Amino acid sequence: MTPPRPTRPRPENATFRFAAEPLEIGGTRIEKGDFVMVGLTAADRDGLRYPAPDRFDIRRDTRGHLAFGHGIHYCLGAPLARLEARTAIRTLLERAPGLALDGPPGDRLPGMLMRGVRSLPVRW
Repeated sequence: MTPPRPTRPRPENATFRFAAEPLEIGGTRIEKGDFVMVGLTAADRDGLRYPAPDRFDIRRDTRGHLAFGHGIHYCLGAPLARLEARTAIRTLLERAPGLALDGPPGDRLPGMLMRGVRSLPVRW
């Protein structure tokens, strides 16, 4: 039995496409014209590749990830984004060397576009 097709994607659901041709992904048959949703929040959470896929690990080997696209669709701003992230994190840790968690994180954000929490209590 084929599941019902959504008639209108919801904005919190990230990227959606329609299959241009029939294909099979992970044992699931997708027909031409079928609605396909890309769940960006599933990135780097493969239990076959990572021993604890749901655990945040800043040292995780992420070679091969697609965060900035691939090939002709590779993001031109990727080097700038990496530089900004390094600068922001380094500055934060230099200005607040005692930064530490101060309680459990808040509720998770809904949707499939971004992963995160509504609040993260910290102490300086």
